[in-house]
Amino acid sequence: MPRPRLNEARTKIVATVGPACDSVEQLADLIEEGVDVFRINSAHGTIEQHAQKLANIREASKQTGFPVGVLMDLAGPKIRLGELSAEPLYCQLGAKLAFVRGTEKCNDGELTSTYPRLIDELKKGDRVMLADGTVSLQVHAVTPTRAECVVVAAGEIRSRQGINLPGVKLSVAAMLPSDIETAIWAAKNEIDFISLSFVRSAEDVRSLKDLLNSYECRALVIAKIEKPEALDDLDRIVQEADGIMVARGDLGVEIDVAETPVAQKRIIATCKRFMKPVIVATQMLESMHHSARPTRAEASDVANAVIDGTDACMLSGETAIGEFPRESVATMNRIMRKTEEHLLGSLQFPCGDIEEMHRTTQAVTRAGIEVAEAIGSKLIAIATHSGGTAWVKSNTRSLIPTVAVSDHLASVRRMNLFWGIEPIFCEDIEDTEHLIEQVSRWACHQTEDGESIIRPGDTMVVVSGSDIVLGADNVISVHTLS
Repeated sequence: MPRPRLNEARTKIVATVGPACDSVEQLADLIEEGVDVFRINSAHGTIEQHAQKLANIREASKQTGFPVGVLMDLAGPKIRLGELSAEPLYCQLGAKLAFVRGTEKCNDGELTSTYPRLIDELKKGDRVMLADGTVSLQVHAVTPTRAECVVVAAGEIRSRQGINLPGVKLSVAAMLPSDIETAIWAAKNEIDFISLSFVRSAEDVRSLKDLLNSYECRALVIAKIEKPEALDDLDRIVQEADGIMVARGDLGVEIDVAETPVAQKRIIATCKRFMKPVIVATQMLESMHHSARPTRAEASDVANAVIDGTDACMLSGETAIGEFPRESVATMNRIMRKTEEHLLGSLQFPCGDIEEMHRTTQAVTRAGIEVAEAIGSKLIAIATHSGGTAWVKSNTRSLIPTVAVSDHLASVRRMNLFWGIEPIFCEDIEDTEHLIEQVSRWACHQTEDGESIIRPGDTMVVVSGSDIVLGADNVISVHTLS
């Protein structure tokens, strides 16, 4: 049965494209297993390589008939180590190391970084975290040419690994020239979502949106929360962005790892309050890099994100470089379905007004859900040009299966991030009879274990528009599937 399917998880799956899954055949397999959005990580590869990945994704989408979304993840001002004198370098507890200027390989006991102003902005007492936080240094003295440090948590480091500076206020720009180049390429190639790394303020988000607007790009901007400053300005960032990613990798290094679970719940709750989609990312099924099965803790991690109210969960290395990309997607889909099946009926999330949405559309959409619940409808169909009406329905967390039909392929792809929405493309949604025929044909072919999910005689509630109220869906109709 081709996608979209009514029996798949309502919570969406984002999967990172990499060497383990970047062929058309492999990408098509992941779509069939439940991927809704593919992520291209601009931190790895060139524009030409990104273009090849995008072409393969579009071809896989064409072959499967499912208009999968694409997210371009901008690398942002990630600070990295330069070349080390030894590879790898073991940092002994109590050993003295010094950061010096430049990026070239230097003497033993010296480190360099890709950030030219690092020494200028460090001060005595600052912490420097290396290798995803496994190695920790403390700054003991700073001179115009060196920052002397002592190892306070031992471990192994390698060239080009990331540097995290918890509590250090950096003057680095939100977007590097390479990020701007990538964003412009994404805008010109109709990428659906663009995420900004290391967001520190709402102004960072606005700078990217202004850049995209100058190219008349309608991609949704996703702000990645991975800095303490972002948590301090969380409300404004969520309001400014089109969506949020809880980037737990760097966030868990920048703040105390013990605070990360609570921070995740706070970010998701804030997104629900402002009705913005949210993605939970990093190490969700980490052990599936090398194992066909996840740990019980990882399964619980995915389930808890669903219970908290996330719209999507993201796979990173599991699909990009792991040995079991297809199994990782299938496992995540299964965990989501089981969690939703047993727990989501009792969960309630706030559903306020979306400021940019027509109030009539919001009222009619919610009324359509009430009608469907009152008469026991098996399906809600929403006609939408931009996807806004579907987003209102998604935020109610109603469990009634919902198909959103749009005549804009870009809108169909963007709706792949909306919780509980199965998007379908239809060339003419103004012709209500044609729309109902298309949805009915699709719905009656939905089966599970050989049994039809939707049967002739079941009712379907359709939310659509008329010419009476411009720019709004203002019609609710009930139809019997034949």
